[in-house]
Amino acid sequence: MTNSLTSLLEKALTSRASLIDPKHETAFRLFNGFSEGCPDLVIDIYASTAVVHNYANDPEQGPLLVQEAQQFLTTSLPWLRAGIIKTRNGATHEDKCGKILFGTEVDRKIKEHDIWYAINLTLNRDSSLYLDTRNLRKWLLENLKDKSVMNTFAYTGSFGVAARKGGASQVVQIDLSRDFLNLAKDSYTLNGLPIQKGSFIPRDFFEQVGNMKREKKFFDCVIIDPPFFSTTTKGKVDQEHESARLINKVRPLINDGGYLVAINNALFVSGQEYMQTLEALCKDGYLQIRRSSPCPKISQAITSLAHRSLIPLRSTIRPRSPFWM
Repeated sequence: MTNSLTSLLEKALTSRASLIDPKHETAFRLFNGFSEGCPDLVIDIYASTAVVHNYANDPEQGPLLVQEAQQFLTTSLPWLRAGIIKTRNGATHEDKCGKILFGTEVDRKIKEHDIWYAINLTLNRDSSLYLDTRNLRKWLLENLKDKSVMNTFAYTGSFGVAARKGGASQVVQIDLSRDFLNLAKDSYTLNGLPIQKGSFIPRDFFEQVGNMKREKKFFDCVIIDPPFFSTTTKGKVDQEHESARLINKVRPLINDGGYLVAINNALFVSGQEYMQTLEALCKDGYLQIRRSSPCPKISQAITSLAHRSLIPLRSTIRPRSPFWM
């Protein structure tokens, strides 16, 4: 595996050479092991920090792969200031969320489409900014000027940041975690965006959507990016079996002529199956598929981004996969 891994990494680096910016401020997936010959390893670059994801089930094989990856990174990308290792099957929370692999100065922000995003690479098991939604952030940046936006399951708020930077008149970010929303506030500060009262709401999705309905608040765009599965005292999220139910929860909050952005995180639901769910929602005539837009370098044939409308309510819908880059 050793020699073949180095060869795979060299090939990946050659194919991503155009993504490396001279100032080393952007973020991209350097190596997608799920589709490039080594499913035990994924490597992301955030500015000048490498994040190595160790997915190996074999406790002996994983460290060997990581060691070789580290050697390759420090030799081939000498401008890297630090590296972090995240071990999926790690024994501790710190192992899973990330430890320093090399270097000391970990990056705290990246730039994408001329927007700064605050990051905390060890905040969670992921790296606080999903790279596969880059095209969606660009769409939000370019299409929501003077629009009101509600970003549910906001996580660290990158969609809301893109919308606000693109001139959205109002953006409400909703997430159960205050820590995640604080990172979204950091992104606002980096971009000189005002933090307005009521813009960041640390509350359960079901509770807050109910509040919005009772208060008769409506938005030109609602974004729904739920986890694959979760339960709270207020409700349950099940993307594999009940994705349509979540979409129907927020449909009444969207102004006529507005947008619905819905992201499918059910990894075991194919793009085709998800589109069939959406087509079923369109049968009453209030939703209609309008267009599609590709996500960055998909390495598996899954529907990427669909644009929907509700007479003329539109919604942008895109499934996420671990294979995406």
